[in-house]
Amino acid sequence: MNKQIKAAALLLIVCMLAVTTGCGGNSQQAAATNNHLKFGCYNYSDSFDPANNENSSWVAMRFAVTESLFRFSDKVVAEPNLSDSYQVSDDYTTWTLHIRKGVKFSNGNDVTPTAVKASIERLYKNTDTAQGGKGNSKPKGYLIYNSITADDAAGTVTIVCSKPTSNIPGILSHPYFAIIDASVADKEIIGTGPYKVDSFKAGVSVEMSRNPHYWNGAAPYEKVTVMFIDDSSTKAMALKRGDVDLVENITTASDLKSLSSDNAYYVSTAAGVRTANAYMNFHGVLKNDALRQAIMMALDKQTMCDITTSGMYKPGISVLPSSLAYNYDKLTNPFPFNKQAAIALLDQAGIVDKDGDGWRELDGKMINLDHVAFTSRNLNDFAEAVALQLAEIGIKVTVNIRDYDTALALLKAGEFDLWTCNTLTVGVGDPQAYLGNWYSGNSGGFGYYSNPKYDAAFEQLMVEMNQDRRVELITQLQQILIDDAATIAYGYYNSRMFSRANKVTGADIATIDYYWLTTGIKPVR
Repeated sequence: MNKQIKAAALLLIVCMLAVTTGCGGNSQQAAATNNHLKFGCYNYSDSFDPANNENSSWVAMRFAVTESLFRFSDKVVAEPNLSDSYQVSDDYTTWTLHIRKGVKFSNGNDVTPTAVKASIERLYKNTDTAQGGKGNSKPKGYLIYNSITADDAAGTVTIVCSKPTSNIPGILSHPYFAIIDASVADKEIIGTGPYKVDSFKAGVSVEMSRNPHYWNGAAPYEKVTVMFIDDSSTKAMALKRGDVDLVENITTASDLKSLSSDNAYYVSTAAGVRTANAYMNFHGVLKNDALRQAIMMALDKQTMCDITTSGMYKPGISVLPSSLAYNYDKLTNPFPFNKQAAIALLDQAGIVDKDGDGWRELDGKMINLDHVAFTSRNLNDFAEAVALQLAEIGIKVTVNIRDYDTALALLKAGEFDLWTCNTLTVGVGDPQAYLGNWYSGNSGGFGYYSNPKYDAAFEQLMVEMNQDRRVELITQLQQILIDDAATIAYGYYNSRMFSRANKVTGADIATIDYYWLTTGIKPVR
């Protein structure tokens, strides 16, 4: 986007925000404004349907429209929510979940065990192509069940898993498994959260209001407007002008510094359990071991994290953050930053510039890596930094910035060489599903990586119940990926929430950022 177009777009958004905010007015108008929360955030999806894709399930939960049977605490422990208790068989295959009494959907319909069963079954049906499903969500990556039954008299739902499954509370905390009213889901997404959707303008805004049937106390705000603002500086501008009361994840260094140093704003930071990494496409030139290894040695990730992203990330070598209890300190890196060693490795492998144009060739063709990224959480900055640093060793990179939905489609189609993203690594309180992206049974959608040793260890992890042994296997899986130079792990992200201190209280970001608009966020009285 050129500067003139970008400036015009930013001005348009600010004007729209100003219209929604208004100016002047009496105390009655001020009180009404204080009961209306205005939230500026990146547009991750134009849908709230958990079956559509992962981001659509997330935004519905982040905006407090949907809830799941369990909910993560800030210590990443799954706690009771719409299910208030459960029993599990000795072999961890049969889970009987008691559904909390008195819960209603925002349209007033009762949340019965039958309704819970219907919600889960719809998720699986709508993501199963054999049944005509067109959704891109992948609930089977977390749970495959043989049967699900509802007993409304007993108030229970019983799930019989296809194999021993020890983490059902964590799995059912994932936004995929948000409980929605399946009887109307083809027309609108109705959840059980404190707010309900009144109108949705794709790519522009969402208007919401208090759910009058909410089971866990009255929502703090009568109205909530979610304004989609993809540009970080525009979000900061809107917050400073008072056009919005709350924003998430400002990533521009100057804005972050000014907001953090000003007592007019409250900044909440959560220790990172997210990893920024670039998947590599093993069906392209990156199947070459020497090329991948040289790339690893040519990238100065310390500078990327400290300077390029202004400290938004902590650099690392593994796909799992160093903050998690998976033996990060025991991992070794065979490809530390060493530009001259990278050049020597390429030369020895015969990956050289034969025609003198400044770019190296492989198998007679100039290497030109298609690096797909999107603008969330400094990912485009990482992509640009990779292009600059690899150019210094004669590897050309073409940065391909897309909107998230397009970038995701390119990933699934395998139309990329590098694909940079920021991922919540313990989405169900455990990294098994995330590590499954490199398992050959799943990796077709993440770059086609395949290693028999990795597959064997991952298959053991899938059936292992002992926690100590699981940690050993997870440690082994991390090291295999490092040794294979299978993915570029840039670093570990700290999530943030920013609010106007005179308007909003309790605007704290959760460790697992499924939860943005919570009932803890309230107007200052």
